[in-house]
Amino acid sequence: MANSSTRRATGQAQRVAAAPAVPATRHAARGPAAARAAVSTPGRVLARAPRAAARAEPATPYDARPFLPARVSMASLREAAAGCRGCPLYLRGTQTVFGEGRRNARLVLVGEQPGDAEDLSGHPFVGPAGRLLDDALSSAGIARSDAYVTNVVKHFKWEQRGKRRLHGKPNAREVKACLPWLRKELQLLRPQVLVCLGATAARALLGSGFKVSVQRGKPVTFAGAEHALATVHPSSILRQLTSEDRRRELAHFIKDLRVAGRLLAG
Repeated sequence: MANSSTRRATGQAQRVAAAPAVPATRHAARGPAAARAAVSTPGRVLARAPRAAARAEPATPYDARPFLPARVSMASLREAAAGCRGCPLYLRGTQTVFGEGRRNARLVLVGEQPGDAEDLSGHPFVGPAGRLLDDALSSAGIARSDAYVTNVVKHFKWEQRGKRRLHGKPNAREVKACLPWLRKELQLLRPQVLVCLGATAARALLGSGFKVSVQRGKPVTFAGAEHALATVHPSSILRQLTSEDRRRELAHFIKDLRVAGRLLAG
């Protein structure tokens, strides 16, 4: 009798060992999608499958001030800005693109942010918009070498479209986070004339209610310079659909820059 019981137990053990493994839950047998949809039910808990990992943005207060140097000079600002982590844009940009130009420049030109060419080279206004700016300054009787050029935001914000990196407009938090760098630049330069290129720069420095379309080319009061005015960003001229539109907008742009030239001469 004992031998018969032993044989039955051995046979049962062999059948269990040979049986295919049973999934931990019925959802797991249907694959990851079903496992993710599983929910807790009375008497048992069905675990969710982990989601695919994404590149998470680090926690940040959106503020560049903790990265400002203790002793401020143009050289120390440039060096400190290279390590700025004051907003998540540093994760996307190749490098910080700080302002450049004569330390005693009487004219400061402020744009929105570096573009693709600037991000790769590390220098402001060296792409197509920068070349158009150079030509327009020359037509207005102003040498680019006499100006200091910079941007409100120091990292390139972009979106991937095929093989191209297209401009992405910085939001209000990113602009506010990066402003301490620009304010320190202006404090050191104390320019005679400040020109804001585009709505982002104008609103950041001249007030959120400033409208370039209405107030362009008109001198306004600004605490950081003797004179200030705003005009369009040169990239907006390049985006015009027809050559006639581009010529018209370029002429208007040069007209605004001539106002800056007269303020410098006066």
